Amino acid sequence: MAKMWEGVTAAKTDAIADDFNSSIGFDCKMYKQDIQGSLAHAAMLAKCGILTISECEAITEGLGSILEDISSGKLAFDPTAEDIHMFVEAELTARIGDVGKKLHTARSRNDQVAVDLRLYLRDETETILGQLRELIGVLLDQAKAGKNIIMPGYTHLQRAQPITFAHHLLAYGMMFERDMGRLRDALKRMNVSPLGSCALAGTTYETDRLFTAKRLGFDGISENSIDGVSDRDYCVELLAAFSLIMTHLSRFSEEIILWSSWEFKFVELSDAYTTGSSIMPQKKNPDMAELVRGKTGRVFGDLMGTLTVLKGLPLAYNKDMQEDKESIFDAIETVAHCLAVFIPMVATMKPIPENMYRAAQKGFINATDLADYLVGKGRPFRSAYKTVGQLVARCIALGTVLDELPLEEYKAADELFDADLYPAISLETCVARRNSLGGCGPESFERQVRYLEERL
Repeated sequence: MAKMWEGVTAAKTDAIADDFNSSIGFDCKMYKQDIQGSLAHAAMLAKCGILTISECEAITEGLGSILEDISSGKLAFDPTAEDIHMFVEAELTARIGDVGKKLHTARSRNDQVAVDLRLYLRDETETILGQLRELIGVLLDQAKAGKNIIMPGYTHLQRAQPITFAHHLLAYGMMFERDMGRLRDALKRMNVSPLGSCALAGTTYETDRLFTAKRLGFDGISENSIDGVSDRDYCVELLAAFSLIMTHLSRFSEEIILWSSWEFKFVELSDAYTTGSSIMPQKKNPDMAELVRGKTGRVFGDLMGTLTVLKGLPLAYNKDMQEDKESIFDAIETVAHCLAVFIPMVATMKPIPENMYRAAQKGFINATDLADYLVGKGRPFRSAYKTVGQLVARCIALGTVLDELPLEEYKAADELFDADLYPAISLETCVARRNSLGGCGPESFERQVRYLEERL
């Protein structure tokens, strides 16, 4: 394909340099957005009298036919084209003649790629938001079904206090809800149009940037033309938000991997989201969760790569900025792919309540409640804490648990103990009484469910 920029140079780059310079292999993903931006630009040029109505109609019809042919597979991308912008412009000119060459008036590839990328990421981010919404819905369904399932809560991966399975799941629901908020915040700052900034200094033509911004669904325009073509903050913001989504997915994956192991056996994963071993017939491997955990590092790398590319760039556009696309495309596709498999994996995950309850009975996780029992009788918490610690040691020596330690052992430790301590430290009581805001009790559970449902 002939170089559109032939002029001061002969435009005869080496074949290896051509291939090195080309971005058509990955920016072709933005063909819809490139044509969308060009349609708005042509309409603006006609509105401002820079194109005639008939010229605008010819360009609009030509771009429409290109969009239809690419979408249907009738038109393949030319690998010799430098980028998607040059491919579409060359194809347009081939179809409608020299009128097609007028489309680039009052526009540069610098602002063209900037608007294409914003449009593309806006569309793709809305898809991710929809997936996060679906995942939170699945977590809510699982939480409602498991609101009475008691399990041990952990700190330092040591059994700490009794909670419900629902409470644990809702913690992830809160994380993913914040992820949605971060994406929405990034979209607000991203949703301004750079189109009309041209190469870096604006244009001498009488154009209407607000017209194209409105037509493309932007909230406004970039107020500085240099910033318009060189800003990639929105890529970094999105990559950071994607990295946090993957962090949360990875933490959840790690727990699913633990929970589905024979050591825990808190949940059973569907066969549809596990694999077997090539040599060990008994194995049921949580490969999907492991892959999500592994792909997290890939998205982190996309973020760090983009930050590194941008950190030393002078204004305005530099070819280094072509490197933003492969990173952001990879990250958004990885997140979408991970969510696509994670959502049904969690939806079909079956809790095993009896194993969770059995684990909660061990580890003295009602010790804090026993200390609170003494506080309720008038003992200072630190004194109660020490007494309960001694009782735990006594249980270990006797090979028993707090629920089954005889009352005389309790009274020997503190005369305030009475028979009412046993219902007070039952796992059901421990959970049911924790209705402080954000706690694991039933009233707090209902508040948390309402909170998430309102935000969906």
